Amino acid sequence: GTPQEVMISSNSITGQYLSGARKIDVPKKRRKGNGKFIEIKGCKENNLKNVNVSFPLGTFTCVTGVSGSGKSTLFKLANDLLTVTSGKVLVEGKPLGVASKQVISYLPERTYFDPSLKVSDTLKLFATFYADFDQAKAESLLVDLQLDKNMRLSKMSKGMKEKVQLVLVMSRKAKIYILDEPLGGVDPASRDYILNTILKHFDKDATLLISTHMIADIEKILDEVIFIENGT
Repeated sequence: GTPQEVMISSNSITGQYLSGARKIDVPKKRRKGNGKFIEIKGCKENNLKNVNVSFPLGTFTCVTGVSGSGKSTLFKLANDLLTVTSGKVLVEGKPLGVASKQVISYLPERTYFDPSLKVSDTLKLFATFYADFDQAKAESLLVDLQLDKNMRLSKMSKGMKEKVQLVLVMSRKAKIYILDEPLGGVDPASRDYILNTILKHFDKDATLLISTHMIADIEKILDEVIFIENGT
């Protein structure tokens, strides 16, 4: 519906934020960023409609909006996983390419590993593909999240698989971390623990860009919030 219709819907969390019934608490100290951006200009891919958005680097930024609004498409564009047929995407003022892939660590919304692999096998794959992968950090995170590195992915729940992918992504020494719905398949009791784990191992000078519907779980630690609706 229209923003006005969403605003008056008692069942819409987005509407509650638009109407002021809920609010996003401002952290005591917000990072202002480093003056650089991921810029998506005039893109119309999938459900995006000539969208123009700049994600500030050097901040913890959340992208939120209803399902189908284009959050995952934005993140895929930023990671060069979709062909840009209109508009352009820039990272730190430069077009996407090898250089951008080297500085971005991306967590997709779906698991993509062969289920027959053991967790330890996924660590070996990341160590092979990414020169900045920290094996010791990954093994420490597995312990923190109570994951058995000798367990096969086929024996894991959806939430456990998502935790494994989170461990892999956060164990890269990247400048930019892009996490697409990292809390989607995780039980409420584990969310705070996972967020604390992310922040504990997060370089204060890096960028964390996250999409989620569960903004109430992370609002107190955000620097910026970007709302997207109907692809704009």
